[in-house]
Amino acid sequence: MKETWPAAGPRVVWKRPLGEGYSSPSVENGVLYTMYGRPGEEVVLAANAATGKTLWERSNPMTFKSDGPEMGNGPYSTPLIVGDRLFTTGVAGCLQCFEKRTGKLLWTQQLWQDHHGTRLMYGYASSPIAVGDAVIVPVGGPGKALMAFKQADGKVAWAKNDFRNTYSSPLLIDVGGMQQLAALMDGAVCAVDPNNGDLQWQVPFSAAYPIAVATPVWGPGNLLFVSSEYGGGAKVIELERNGPQTKAKELWSSNRLRLHHGNAIRIGDAIYFSSGGKGSQAILTAIDVRSGKIHWQQRSIEKATFVWADQKLITLDQDGNLMIAHPSPEGFRIAAQAELLTHLSWTPPVLVGTRVYLRDRRNLMAVDLG
Repeated sequence: MKETWPAAGPRVVWKRPLGEGYSSPSVENGVLYTMYGRPGEEVVLAANAATGKTLWERSNPMTFKSDGPEMGNGPYSTPLIVGDRLFTTGVAGCLQCFEKRTGKLLWTQQLWQDHHGTRLMYGYASSPIAVGDAVIVPVGGPGKALMAFKQADGKVAWAKNDFRNTYSSPLLIDVGGMQQLAALMDGAVCAVDPNNGDLQWQVPFSAAYPIAVATPVWGPGNLLFVSSEYGGGAKVIELERNGPQTKAKELWSSNRLRLHHGNAIRIGDAIYFSSGGKGSQAILTAIDVRSGKIHWQQRSIEKATFVWADQKLITLDQDGNLMIAHPSPEGFRIAAQAELLTHLSWTPPVLVGTRVYLRDRRNLMAVDLG
């Protein structure tokens, strides 16, 4: 990727209107999949990744109304591509499986209506994840904290544990050769065996309402970083495997560090994220992963999301400014910057090769960074 751009910014490959929502694109073999909302409907979109032109759309009636209407009604989750299928989760807890080439609906599971999952005031936001022949999603409630459905027909493979759901998405981690599914639930961060849902460990973590949004960050040293606003704060959990058992130890915690939403990026032993933003200005922040020590905070960049590639941090702030940056524990050096989108640009950038896909609440675009 180029270090600097012309005065007009990087080359825009294409730009098209898109409806409401914050769903990230997923891209495979020249096809982009995402979701958006329009009045009374929620839409799954497949588009040509080279041109942005629609290949197919499938819509569902949508009557859900968020408690934060000024921020829209979603959708929020990222489509999941597995083989010939596409899996999506809608803002009212509708898990769907499509034939990815044609958009034909193969099966549906209603996580709220039929499985009585946690009804969240801003809507369902967790993205599905695939393990083996199952697709796993947080649901919430007695015996259904997390549920696995068979990819082929949607039948329940397993349902376990009693945590209520939040807005966060689960993450696959490897603890000494043992695969676990880590999830930030209401009242705890935990991990389960993705093959059967058995609980492996849990550590208390609680955010009010329950608004915990960001996906945990896993990295070297078996360290798991979790953070939220609304009193949740931040903590790092160190995991140690001993045979079939996993010991979870809290290394540090801080109520001063609060990732509202968006993502955090770990580079070496530093974690970069936007701290704050609910009732206070969000501040771009760098911390030490092992101690929680704040290296620096930069007020000129508020809420931002990131992709790390080619030793560069592709950064998109909430006002639609795209940046190429070089972060370190000493500071945040911006090499290139261009205003490409508008407020609110809360969807993390998606990089495929040297092409980055961006969206705000009105438009979807592809930009060449090569």
